[in-house]
Amino acid sequence: MTTSKSTQLTAPKRIVIKLGGSMLEGLNENFFTNFKKLQSEGLEIVIVHGGGPAINKALATNGILTTAINGIRVTSAEAIGIVQSTLIGQVNPALVHQLNKNGIQAIGLSGYDSQLLQCTILDEATYGFVGEIQQVNTSLIETLLKKCITPVISSIGCTADGNPLNINADTVASEVALAIKADSLQLVTDTPGVKIDGEVQDIATSEKITEWITSGDIYGGMIPKVTAALDCLSAGIPSVEIVGDQLSGTTILQQEVYA
Repeated sequence: MTTSKSTQLTAPKRIVIKLGGSMLEGLNENFFTNFKKLQSEGLEIVIVHGGGPAINKALATNGILTTAINGIRVTSAEAIGIVQSTLIGQVNPALVHQLNKNGIQAIGLSGYDSQLLQCTILDEATYGFVGEIQQVNTSLIETLLKKCITPVISSIGCTADGNPLNINADTVASEVALAIKADSLQLVTDTPGVKIDGEVQDIATSEKITEWITSGDIYGGMIPKVTAALDCLSAGIPSVEIVGDQLSGTTILQQEVYA
């Protein structure tokens, strides 16, 4: 199989980078160097992050059990306040500090800021206080990007009356990428791409992904990642990748492209 690389070789002008919670403690000098290199080439970058490990620790400290369904954290009424305070009060400012310390001008945001993420409840009976994004307020993001400030968005939204809602960070990243018409979405995780039988796949098509989900080869937290990738491709995002800290991994395609 020969695939066309022309789109991948064209440098995008706007990128959304999603950092998985487990990656936030392991960002190294290479990440910041590459980040600044992209900015120096004129790229506008938005960061979206989760905070799974920190949230797990906070919930355990408070004696609250946590489960996930299809990669989405079931968030009870007693858990949502802890999720909110952990993401907005701990994870987000720590990440912004790391970026600023390494010469990257950044500012922390959540769904509350200027109604950034306008949400309704996804399915309370199944997931509890988990949000479904109805609209992204792009004006705030655009204003920051024009001033060369990197928005760092935590995956917390709220209802119309201000009640907090947990949102899967992959979903936030995809919705933000679509809303700002990003040229590329990179999902950065501690798993360097889609693994099948222990091997990272360079390319994964929508047909193969459907097969692998059905067979159980793709499961858990990888399901919302590949789903988010396919949704972005369907809506017109040119490039979607699931990558590790070396920023290489699996390129997601709607279908195989032959030379």
